[in-house]
Amino acid sequence: MKKLAILLSAFIFTAFTVTAQISTANKKEVQPVQKKEVKQTKQTSNPNAPVIKFDKTTHDYGTIKQHGDGNCKFTFTNEGKEPLIITNVRSSCGCTIPTWPREPILPGQSKVIKVKYDTKRMGLINKTVHVYSNATTPSVTLRIKGKIVANPNSAIPEKKATESAAPVNKKK
Repeated sequence: MKKLAILLSAFIFTAFTVTAQISTANKKEVQPVQKKEVKQTKQTSNPNAPVIKFDKTTHDYGTIKQHGDGNCKFTFTNEGKEPLIITNVRSSCGCTIPTWPREPILPGQSKVIKVKYDTKRMGLINKTVHVYSNATTPSVTLRIKGKIVANPNSAIPEKKATESAAPVNKKK
């Protein structure tokens, strides 16, 4: 019985030792392969690629009243040598709605990305709009900021009664 226990212990010890050595050897082999893959996926820059240049990347509404005008524009120019294609424009929230040109923008041409913010919410505005394109800088972040304040309470207009108006709940 002792011989069987010793033999079984030796077998288990050998199995763990071999497994640990194989695991260590595999880790050493995998690391150089991963480094090679990173080098292969590195892109070279295209000297003719489109270049997107914005007049401004932040729009400050300042202080606006609730239900006020939440529209703004971001003008950009393609300063590259190839057509610029905007693939997507995404906002950080559903209260911010961007619209952008869907057709290619030729070199030297300027276009506008329009952003509409829903001004029914009161408080500070701090939202982002991400622009994705085939430009040398494939992602550009635009920002809108400001503050929305409540409209002053205005009195409910009273209807002036005239003599020709019919009385309400008149008893006969």
